[in-house]
Amino acid sequence: MNKRLIVLFILISVLIGTWAGVMSWGYLGGNWILSAAVGLAVALGSFFLCRLTGLYCKKGWDYFNAAMDRTSVEVLLGGMLGMLLGIAVGFILGYPFVVIDVAGEYIKFFSFFACGFLGLTIGRKKAYDFMNLLRPNNSKDSVALYRNDKVLDTSAIIDGRIYDVALSGFLEGQLVVPAFVIEELRHIADSSDYIRRSKGRRGLEILSKMQKHPGIKIWIYEGDFPEEREVDMKLLRLCKELDASIVTNDYNLNKVAELQGIKVLNVNELTNAVKVIVFPGETMKVNVIKEGKEDGQGVGYLEDGTMVVVENGQDEIGQEIEVMVTSVFQTAAGRMIFTRKSKEGSRINQTVQKLQEVNMFG
Repeated sequence: MNKRLIVLFILISVLIGTWAGVMSWGYLGGNWILSAAVGLAVALGSFFLCRLTGLYCKKGWDYFNAAMDRTSVEVLLGGMLGMLLGIAVGFILGYPFVVIDVAGEYIKFFSFFACGFLGLTIGRKKAYDFMNLLRPNNSKDSVALYRNDKVLDTSAIIDGRIYDVALSGFLEGQLVVPAFVIEELRHIADSSDYIRRSKGRRGLEILSKMQKHPGIKIWIYEGDFPEEREVDMKLLRLCKELDASIVTNDYNLNKVAELQGIKVLNVNELTNAVKVIVFPGETMKVNVIKEGKEDGQGVGYLEDGTMVVVENGQDEIGQEIEVMVTSVFQTAAGRMIFTRKSKEGSRINQTVQKLQEVNMFG
């Protein structure tokens, strides 16, 4: 606690104790020793009472500030307007009971309180909808601004693909980055482990690029939830407060958010959904970069990260060649495309055609 505040408490306690000692002197028959004891006891009691009151007031003030930080202006206005309307309705409903002597006052008070509380609750819950009604009908940003916020978690920022997704224009609304997520990124960037440190710095760099880009709307949310220790729980609380969805690559956070009714945008699922679909017989170009598991195989990758296995492609390592798709397999780790070099594929096709001609003409 602040030293000045403690000195103030001591001064107040001494004044109260002195006053109590002087006032008790007459009641104790002029006994200065008993009066001093009473004054000392009252001073000590006053000091501890002041400290206890100060601690509770500080906690209440901190909680109030935290609540204000995480509450938007729209919610405050909606709550105040709803409470005023509720009190007005309560006055109308309770006015006829004024004619009743005693019970009428209690009924009127209960009507004020119940309708005011109900109006406050409805105003807070429906604040965004009410604000949208006040906006022009042709305002395209009204719904996107209030109903389509996306809260980014640490894994999505470190992954980095959210930057390209945001640039593409597929994400409506603004991206919300909580201050406690930035703090977690800073801790990761200061880690002694090289891999964690690299991930943390990459996340901070991605976030800096997104902030500087004029086409990406980012809101740094300064509020916090001190009662929650884990960052994941804070993110879920924030999504509920803002009625926002969450962008994450974390499997566990994904499932917990879905259980709590929060919309989840998973970058990995988006990547799988937009991968290029290929069929057997199609041709493509691929850069063979390493050997495969089987003898003679070469391995390359598409731009979306899909592995391409080239039969007899070991001799083509370091070169870009044209291949023909023979089969596609879906595994838990992703898709694998098996191919052979187009020249071999064309020779096989020619051989098959010749055999068919021989069978037809004998």
